[in-house]
Amino acid sequence: MSAVSSAARSVTRTQWAAITAVVLALLFAGTATVASAGRDGGTGTAPVPAADSADAGFARDMAVHHQQAVEMSFIVRDGTDDEEVRRLAYDIANTQANQRGMLLGWLDLWGLPKVQSGQEPMAWMEKSASGSGDHGDMSGMGSMDNMSGMEHGSSGHEVHDGSLMPGMATKTELDQLREARGKQAEILYLQLMTDHHKGGVSMAQGCVELCAAGTEKDLAAGMVAAQRSEMGLMADLLKARGAKPRTG
Repeated sequence: MSAVSSAARSVTRTQWAAITAVVLALLFAGTATVASAGRDGGTGTAPVPAADSADAGFARDMAVHHQQAVEMSFIVRDGTDDEEVRRLAYDIANTQANQRGMLLGWLDLWGLPKVQSGQEPMAWMEKSASGSGDHGDMSGMGSMDNMSGMEHGSSGHEVHDGSLMPGMATKTELDQLREARGKQAEILYLQLMTDHHKGGVSMAQGCVELCAAGTEKDLAAGMVAAQRSEMGLMADLLKARGAKPRTG
């Protein structure tokens, strides 16, 4: 098979995966809208979160966080032929694209902007980080101040080389992933995605404690369980390749 034919098949495969993820995201966004409306009987009487609430902040920030996970997953699927890693990447891309659609669907339902002018990423988690109030059982939740390897500013996280929130890869790391091939690409992806999941779990646990909307809290709790499970799988995949996560 010629190099051109092989490249064409790779592009087609990636495009098909992208189309599938987008369609599923739109489907789940519609489902989320209907489900949320159904909670108050479709009367529209349920309280709408404020633009600066934890509910809105989590929806905005996690949508951005998820988008990078989808991007990294598509990148590694073109960088390796390993079926285990490609299958994991496909699952992560589809799951997080679907969840992103739900989060954006809620913002539309609430009539809130998808980008909040003048509000830094993670500002909604300040209450959780400060430990003020009674938030119940916080076991397993890394606070914004003690997440190793993260840089923090006045609102919990300082932008560094394009890394907007905890766990997000930098522009330099994304470029390295694009250039990597084979085992090198697999290890880098698994390490970057482990960091990404750690940041995502901390954010999702923050929503479980701070968000008011029941459906959003349920989604956040599901994210925590699923991403912790995937981190265990990624640790096993790294070990099989003679590597380990970058942080403990």
